[in-house]
Amino acid sequence: METQVNEQVFDAFPELESNRLIFRAYKKEDAQALLNMRSHNAVSKYMDTAIPKRVEDTEKRIEGYINAFNERKGITWTIIEKSSKKPIGDFGIWRIDRQNSRGEIGYILHPDFWGKGYMTEAFNTLIHFGFNDLNLHSYEANVNTENENSKALLLKFGFKLEAHFRENFYYDGQFLDSEIYCLIKSDLN
Repeated sequence: METQVNEQVFDAFPELESNRLIFRAYKKEDAQALLNMRSHNAVSKYMDTAIPKRVEDTEKRIEGYINAFNERKGITWTIIEKSSKKPIGDFGIWRIDRQNSRGEIGYILHPDFWGKGYMTEAFNTLIHFGFNDLNLHSYEANVNTENENSKALLLKFGFKLEAHFRENFYYDGQFLDSEIYCLIKSDLN
C-alpha cells in the first residue's frame, strides 16, 4: 500500500471549484472578511483560540496560511461564493503527518451562510481532494465537545468518534474537553 503524500500538490496552490463555490488561497485583501468571520460570536464560540480584534490580526493569520503552504505543512483555502465573489468561510488541511498520511482539518463558515449546504459542498470537494490528490489515508478533526453543528457535519460525512479527551486543552483560564473524529479513505467506499 502506498502511503506517500503527493508532494506535487505543493508546487502551485491547488485552486478548486464546485457548483456554487471557488476554493483559492487567501490574499491579504481577504483580511477584513476573515476578521468578520473569526470574530463573529457564533463562530468564535467553539474555536478555543485567540479571537482576532483587528485586521492586522487576520493579516498575520493569512501570512501563516501562506507560509504553511510554502513550507509544505498545510493548505488553507478561502471559500468564495461564486454569485457574490465574496469569502464566506475557509477549510484547511494542516498538521500533515507524512509518515502516516494523515491530515487534520479545520473549517469555518460565516453564520449568514449556515443551513444552505455550503459546507457540505466544501466537504465534498476538499475531502475528496485530500484523499485523491494529496493521497492522504485519513483525516482527523479535533472538536470542542459543545460544537454540535460541527460534530453533526463530521458524522454526516462518515467520520467516527475516536476519542473523548477530558480537560486536555487549556484555553482562556480553563481546561476544556475535546473530541477527536477520524475519516479513513476506505470509509468512503
